[in-house]
Amino acid sequence: MREEGYIKVTGGRVWYQKFNENSVGTPVIILHGGPGSSSYSLEGLQALQEDRPVILYDQLGCGRSDRPTDTSLWQLDRFVEELDQVREALNLDEVHILGHSWGTTLAAAYCLTKPRGVKSVIFSSPCLSAPRWEQDQIENLKKLPLEVQETIKQCEENGTTDSEEFKAAIQEFNKAFVCRVQEEPDPEWVKKGAGYRNPEIYNIMWGPSEFSVKGNLKSFDCTSRLNEISSPTLFTCGRYDEATPESTQYFSSLVPNGQFHVFENSAHMPYFEEKDEFIQVVGNFLNTIDLD
Repeated sequence: MREEGYIKVTGGRVWYQKFNENSVGTPVIILHGGPGSSSYSLEGLQALQEDRPVILYDQLGCGRSDRPTDTSLWQLDRFVEELDQVREALNLDEVHILGHSWGTTLAAAYCLTKPRGVKSVIFSSPCLSAPRWEQDQIENLKKLPLEVQETIKQCEENGTTDSEEFKAAIQEFNKAFVCRVQEEPDPEWVKKGAGYRNPEIYNIMWGPSEFSVKGNLKSFDCTSRLNEISSPTLFTCGRYDEATPESTQYFSSLVPNGQFHVFENSAHMPYFEEKDEFIQVVGNFLNTIDLD
């Protein structure tokens, strides 16, 4: 069973969909990456509905949600407020939260407001410190061919990150650290997903590329407060993830009830690259929490 609709939030309306096969477990709400991406690539997580309702929504400004032109809306605190408004509208008194990539930034910031009824949190390929993420990408770049490194460095220095040369270099980075399942030509879902993005939000909040944080998330770092998250937590990443196993394991060590799992054949999209294992690992974690 699937329902969809719109929820009014600060600044406009967000589009959501809810999957539920008459399952009785605690609902899980999915926070997509970006900022400014969409829930589209995460729709495979509807497989979790066998045990619980699954809610996906497109954050304001991207996907199938409203796209207001007020750039003051693109702030972390407003996205935190938006998540609370979505929970309230859908009567999610108790909920599991699964954030992916930027969605983990949002999940952590939300949990640190000490909301009620969060039974567990899953940090999938986490970004919990912008400075640490930036440093990890510098190290990742060193693993690529020299000409790719030089192209990315020069384009960043020259402000030509919208050039075809830069895009080609980024493709090489993506093949190594974002998605290692390469299909030629790009499958239709990849093309469709690209159309749901809003690059303006990404640029305002993060910057022109992954490698140097110049947006308003530049100083975000919640590592010193992770010990305040009392809910059981699961930290996951791919072996070749831009959210590196070293950083992900470090974050998990800072949370009182933290668990850690690496998907050995994945980069940044294990929910696609190793979908069956991802569903199994996440599903088992959620079921264990619900049974406690």
